[in-house]
Amino acid sequence: MGSRRKARILAFQSLFCHELSGGRAEGLLQFSWVDEPRRTTMGEDTLSFAQLLVQGTLERLQEVDGAIKRHLEHWDFSRLNKVDQAILRVSAYCLLYQPSIPPSVTIDEAIDIAKEYGTDDSYRFINGVLDGIRKDQAP
Repeated sequence: MGSRRKARILAFQSLFCHELSGGRAEGLLQFSWVDEPRRTTMGEDTLSFAQLLVQGTLERLQEVDGAIKRHLEHWDFSRLNKVDQAILRVSAYCLLYQPSIPPSVTIDEAIDIAKEYGTDDSYRFINGVLDGIRKDQAP
């Protein structure tokens, strides 16, 4: 698994923890919730990219959530599965504010993460929402 994939997983897990902790950010960007053996196996580039994703997502959370909400058909944002929500947030942030990352890469990574961590249907749902956001961003 590449360092960018590891960083995306770490970022999604961090945002999931943030949501469960009621929005407290202590240790979030230091990934203090990750056990030391696992953290030492990650390279500095993995941790730096994960920090960028988490910090950027949290700084622009209103805009990110707004983009997600616009593409939820017949579904209330508050009812989102928290795993799906965290994957959508980090991926929507990338689509909106990381133009150097091809949208297809962001969406493919989100689908793969959803297949591993989400429910059986998460990847389809996430693909639909992110594709809508991608289309909004297209010139």
